[in-house]
Formats: sequence, structure tokens, C-alpha cells
Amino acid sequence: MDLEQRHPVSPPDRPAPALDPSAPTPGHPAPAPKQPDGDSGRAGVGSAHAASRHRQAPRIAWRTFLREPFHAATWRRLAYLLLALPVGVLCVPIALVGGPAGRIQRGLAQRLLGVEVAAPRRTGPLALAHAVISVPLNLTALVVSGYFWTVVVINLAYPLRPDSDPTNAWGGPTMAGAWALHGIAGGVSFLLITPWVMRGFTLLQARLVKSFLGTDRTGLLGATGVALAVAALCALLSIPVIHQL
Repeated sequence: MDLEQRHPVSPPDRPAPALDPSAPTPGHPAPAPKQPDGDSGRAGVGSAHAASRHRQAPRIAWRTFLREPFHAATWRRLAYLLLALPVGVLCVPIALVGGPAGRIQRGLAQRLLGVEVAAPRRTGPLALAHAVISVPLNLTALVVSGYFWTVVVINLAYPLRPDSDPTNAWGGPTMAGAWALHGIAGGVSFLLITPWVMRGFTLLQARLVKSFLGTDRTGLLGATGVALAVAALCALLSIPVIHQL
């Protein structure tokens, strides 16, 4: 008998197949697929919205900047700047005789600037103090804003100026080139800047009204110091401008 018949050769051992951890085992159901956590999902959506707002912020800022000259609020601020100085001067004698100086100036700020000021029982000497202290700021705001708007008009209407000879003017020697340069550099640029200058002045004026003529005296000294400092700084900066006129 052959050796193979007496001692049969067993087949070589095969490695056991690897078990899939996610595969179901007998007697145990397959695990349900994991769903995203609700908080993490909401966080992802919130992050996407925040990123979208961050990308749109510069566009919105530029749109707001370019539209500011054409808002009704801008022209109401201009009306307030025109009226604040004469009304403030008029309120000085009214306050001296105990008249409603505080109510007059609160009403002006509320109507044109939309400032809500709670009226105190009585303003007393504070109405007089506000009328006196606000005069330098009101004068400065009116002069600066008036100068800026004058620059806008004389540059946009450059061909109508009596001294509009384009021969030696910037952008010349043609009228089209001189008008384009003056209109863009002096007209359009100041048209976009001036409303924000007026906004800064009216914010400070509104702060004075709230501090002196309202019920909240917080920041009264600070607002007074800033108002007087702005008036003094603008007066110093106006000296070289006046020499060029």
C-alpha cells in the first residue's frame, strides 16, 4: 500500500475570515446608522450663516456709505444744523427769564434728529448752560458743514463758475477734462463725505441735549469737554483755510 493511502495528507489550514465590526452577528440586530447630533447640526448651520454675514458685511458697508447722501435723515440733520445755532442763541434770553428753553431745544432735537429725551420736572440753570455751551459747537457744525456743501456745489457746477477757465485749471485745457476732475475729486467725494461729517456733529449735539435737558446726567462733563474740544480744534484747522480764500 502506498504511503499516501496509509497516511492521508490533510489540506493546509486556511486563515479565518476577518469579521466586520459593523456586520450583524447571530442573535443581534445590525446597529442603526449614527445620526448627526442636533446641537452640532445647528452649530454648523449657524457657522455657515455667520460666514455668509461676514462676507456680505463689506458690501453692506459700502452700500450704506454710498446711499447716505440720498437718505431723508441726512437732510433732516442738515435742517437741524441750520436751526440749532439761531435757536440756541434765542434760548439764552428765554432761559434767563425762566422760559421753556429746555422744551424748545428738546423738541427741535426730537423732531429733526429723532432723539427721545425724557423731560425732567425742571431744567433750571441747566437749560441756560446748554444754550451757552452749545453755541460754539453749533457754530462750528454749521460753518464746517456749510463749507463742505459749498465745495460740493461749486465743483459739480464747475462750468457755471465765473472763474471756470479750463486753460490753466486742473484737468484742462479742455472744459470736459476740467469738469470731470473737479466734479469727481471735489464734487462727488465731498458729496459722499459730508453726510458723515454732519452725522458726527449731530451725534455730539444730541448727546448734549440728553445730558443737559434730560433726566440722565451720565457723561455730562465728558460730553461738554468733547464738544468744546471739537469746536476749538475746528477753529484751529480753519485758520489755513481762511488764509487761502
